[in-house]
Parts: sequence; C-alpha cells; structure tokens
Amino acid sequence: MDGRVEESIWDAGHRRTTTGLLTLVTLIAFEAMAVGTAMPSAVAELDAVAWYAWPFSAFLVTSVVGMVVGGEVGDRRAPGPGVLAGVLVFAAGLVIAGIAQHMAVLVLGRAVQGLGAGVVIVLLYVIAGQAYSSRLRPRLFGAFAAGWVLPALIGPLAAGLVTTHVGWRGVFLGLVPLVAAGLALLLTAGPGEAPVGEATPRRSKAPWALLAGAGIAALQYAGQRLDLLAIAIAVAGAVALGLGLRRLLPRGTVRARPGIPAVVASRGLLAGAFFGMDALIPFVLSEQHGWSAATAGLPLTAGAVGWVVAAQLQGRRPDVPRQRVLRVGCLVLATGLAATATIAVPALGGWPAYLTWGLAGVGMGLGMPSVGVLLLDQSPEAERGSNSAALQISDVTASALLVGAAGVLVAGAADGGGPLWPAVLIAVAVLTVPALLGAGIAGRTASPGRSAPEGATTLAAS
Repeated sequence: MDGRVEESIWDAGHRRTTTGLLTLVTLIAFEAMAVGTAMPSAVAELDAVAWYAWPFSAFLVTSVVGMVVGGEVGDRRAPGPGVLAGVLVFAAGLVIAGIAQHMAVLVLGRAVQGLGAGVVIVLLYVIAGQAYSSRLRPRLFGAFAAGWVLPALIGPLAAGLVTTHVGWRGVFLGLVPLVAAGLALLLTAGPGEAPVGEATPRRSKAPWALLAGAGIAALQYAGQRLDLLAIAIAVAGAVALGLGLRRLLPRGTVRARPGIPAVVASRGLLAGAFFGMDALIPFVLSEQHGWSAATAGLPLTAGAVGWVVAAQLQGRRPDVPRQRVLRVGCLVLATGLAATATIAVPALGGWPAYLTWGLAGVGMGLGMPSVGVLLLDQSPEAERGSNSAALQISDVTASALLVGAAGVLVAGAADGGGPLWPAVLIAVAVLTVPALLGAGIAGRTASPGRSAPEGATTLAAS
C-alpha cells in the first residue's frame, strides 16, 4: 500500500503543527467576529460614538501592511520567528485595546492587532506549504475553513455573554492566554525551514501596502458620508488603492492571466461576492420583513454550516483537480446568490434565505480551500510568502469594496424612503457577476502550459 495513503493532518508527524495552526486561525477569526459585538459597548463607555468606524478601518489598513511584511519574511527565512513576532504584536494589540481609557488608544490597539494578524495569517500559509504535502493540503484547508467559519456560529453569542457579564474589555483580554497556547503548540512542533535557494533582494512593499490600505479606508469612509465631499474622498481613495495594488498583486491579476495571477483573482472574486451579500442579508431581513436583530442573523449560520460541510467533503477527494472543484464552487455560489434575491419579495417573508444562503456557503466551502491548494502547489518555495500575501490582499480588498458597494445601494434606498426591493435586486445582480467570472476563469488557475492529469492535484512542483 502506498505510504501516502496513511498520511493525515492528524498523524504523529503533523498533529501538533495542525493543532497550533488551527488554534491561531480560530482565535484570530473569533476576535474578528467578536469585536463587532463588543464595539457598541466600548464606544458607549468611552463616549466616542463618532469614532465608531475607526477601530475597524485601523485594523484593515494595518492588516494589509502586515500581510506584505509577513510575505517578505516568509520568502527570506524560516517562518517560526516571524509567527512568534506576529502573534506577540497581535497579543500586544489585544492588551492595548483591553486597557484603553480613550477611544484613540482603542484605535491604536486595533491597528497593532491588524499588523500582527496580517503577518500571522500569511505565514500560516507558508507553514502549510512547507510542512504538508500536496495530497494533505485539501484536508488542511478544509480544516482552515472550519477554523474561520465556526467562530461565526459561536463568536457573537460568546462575545455578547462576555460583554454582558464581564465587560467589553474581557473580549480583548480574554483571548491573550489562548493565543499564547496556540503559539506554544505551533512553535514546539518546529515546522518549516528557510526557503531553498537565495531570494533576490527586493525593496520592501510595505509602503505600497499602507497606501492601498488607506485607499480602502477612504473608499469606505466616502460610502458612509454620501455627500459632495465624499466624491473627492472616493476619487483619492481609488487612486491610492490602484497605485498600491499595482505593486502588491502579481502582474496580470486583473486580466486573470493563467497561473498564480488567476488564482489570486479567483480569491478576490469569491470573497467579494460572498461577503458582500453576507453583510447585506441581516439588514434586508430587518428592514424589509421586520425580523428582530437576533433572528435576522440566523441565515448567516446556514451559510457557515454549508461552508464547513463542503470544505470537509472536498478534502476527502484530493484526487480531483482543484481547478475543477473551484469552478463548481463558483457556480454553486452564483446559484445561491441569485436565489437569495427572493429575500426582496415581500410575500415570501425572507424565509428562503436559510436555504439559499446555505447553498452559497457550500460554494465557498468548495472554492476557497481549492484556491489555497492551487496557490501553494504552483508557488516556488522562495515565493510562497509573497504569493500568499497577494492572495490575502485580494480577499480583503474585494470584500471591502463589494461590501461597501452593496451597502451603499441598499442604504441609499432605505434612506430615500422608497421600496427596498429594487435596490436589493440590483445588489444581488452586482454580486453574482464576480462569482460567474470566477467560474469562467477557473480553468486558468492550473499551472500554465500544463494540463492537470486526472487524479492529481499537484499542478506544479512544490
């Protein structure tokens, strides 16, 4: 029997590394989910309602910088010390936010968290490429999906209980010892070595990442203002974002050039389409159908469950070419998105969202792990860090832009006092297009010049 059949992400050689990776992924994801629950209490206590958006924007801007820094570190040396530094920075941000007595300090803490989180999430991909074979990566990324999605199920509830009984500071400070435990597991496993070969010395792209992050924040701020000044802010933000992304993403990403550029583009299309609608559903169900705040978020749980189940299923078939799984995932996501237009129909009461968003989650569970596998399979060891950073930046950028665009469409209709359903239908149509584009370019995500053999997932030497 082929020894590879016995390999598992939970075997003796991988168990500690897998546990450490998943612990850190889950805790970073939980913090991201929990902060939205804790923030209203924080701004109320600190008497800073006008600052409400700044903690989120600060995290976003610095996380883009952290992703670039993490990629550069991963391409030049062993990932362990970089993960240690990133986790320590993230933990320092938790402490700063948790002890803040002024909103400016809370914003600073969130900015420090974002920097550390960006470094860590990219280096976790580098470790995945070094410590796991191509055959194990579909299962690993399936586990990563669970690590990101499961906090969506329990994060808001747990954060709400902590905020109610301990206070909002407990949400931040309570994560510090758990982050330390995950780091200890990962570092004692000793995964990964320095990249093979000598990396070409290059000037750091961190300033361009800062420019791109500031551009995203400016566009989000312009979408919130919706006045004449917002036009100037939006133009400046778009210019800054364009200049930054030109240096941060692989050449040919916008055109989905075959290979890594198409993989990076696919990640943005998937994330933007899904999270744009994910942010919209609770608002529409509340405004259009009068659902309570508690029940309006329940369809998102169906999406999370669909994502986790599909991610685990795709991990059981490492023999199926990943670009084929990605195409199916994009088509399923597009179907789920289009069907979610039914929430705009007053007579249906919004209940189809449970089914349609569960279907969209299945598409993400098939597509997102496949993108990660394709990226690592095609990335030379000395470029895994920069390519992983580009993947994350594509995700963050597309998500922020499409969440903002969908929000502006629907919020504008709600503020205008007219019927909401036309804006919802337009938003659904806009968000379905990226998913269909993802299906269209899925074939380009294979290694250029090579056809993927049946029964193989390794598209390029890893």
